[in-house]
Amino acid sequence: MKTLKHLSVAAAVSDIISEIELSGGVIIDGLLSTETVEQFNAEINPFLEKKAINHAHPNAAVEFFHGPQTKHLTGVAGVSDTFVNQVLLHPLYKAVGDEFLLPNCAEYILNIAHVLDRGPGAGDQLIHRDQDVWPKKLTSAIGGHVQFASLVALSEYTADMGATRLVPGSHLWPGDREPKPEETVIAEMAPGSAVIYLGSTLHGAGPNKTDKVRRGMHTSFCLGWLRTEENSYLSAPLERVRKMPRRAQELLGYGVHDGIANGEGFLGAVDNGIPVDMIAAGTI
Repeated sequence: MKTLKHLSVAAAVSDIISEIELSGGVIIDGLLSTETVEQFNAEINPFLEKKAINHAHPNAAVEFFHGPQTKHLTGVAGVSDTFVNQVLLHPLYKAVGDEFLLPNCAEYILNIAHVLDRGPGAGDQLIHRDQDVWPKKLTSAIGGHVQFASLVALSEYTADMGATRLVPGSHLWPGDREPKPEETVIAEMAPGSAVIYLGSTLHGAGPNKTDKVRRGMHTSFCLGWLRTEENSYLSAPLERVRKMPRRAQELLGYGVHDGIANGEGFLGAVDNGIPVDMIAAGTI
């Protein structure tokens, strides 16, 4: 039976990186404090309350993937200062991004951040790799990592409530290999803890067999020259973006991907300028 290692948020970064390299993922206990989780939930509760459980999606396959018992809040940076300051800018995400993504890009950015309330009756989610949102020909040709992600527990996160299932070591498998039941680990966590995993690691939500709602937040980062799943330019209002720290603005895509030194291009400019500089100067 495989296991998924728990490490404290205070553990040496080298130990965390080593475990992700070995297993494809690791549970970080105490990524967010109890106070941060409470403050974050208080900020997003009003927005989630307005969401319908049977939310519509323009693509039926995506709607099926999340399931009819799920409330889904996207554009989290646009509604929560706690997300921006305590999650998006968390130093551990920077350490993981620098290690796994910078070898393949000049800068990485936020791919998507969304909160999912999986209610009673939510079923098994398809076991998948997050990086498969991009063409497999592309991700295999890169020869390195294109993405990493985390699932943060914002409520109880138990097996009966549908805690994330993860397949340790699957980041090293051939793309067509299917996991056996005994190779799957359930990432049970306390609120504020998170499982951090590579985009090539197989995982998926489990069934919620209780009468409680399981709340988790998926946050992922990708190579800065890839098309992101969520359009952060529109999901976070510019007036909010102006008030954010510069690094948060860059992660939302308002920096540039300057690959000139590597013989590549200068991507994301506005009138040949760098958007974050223009925001600071008040010209946009």
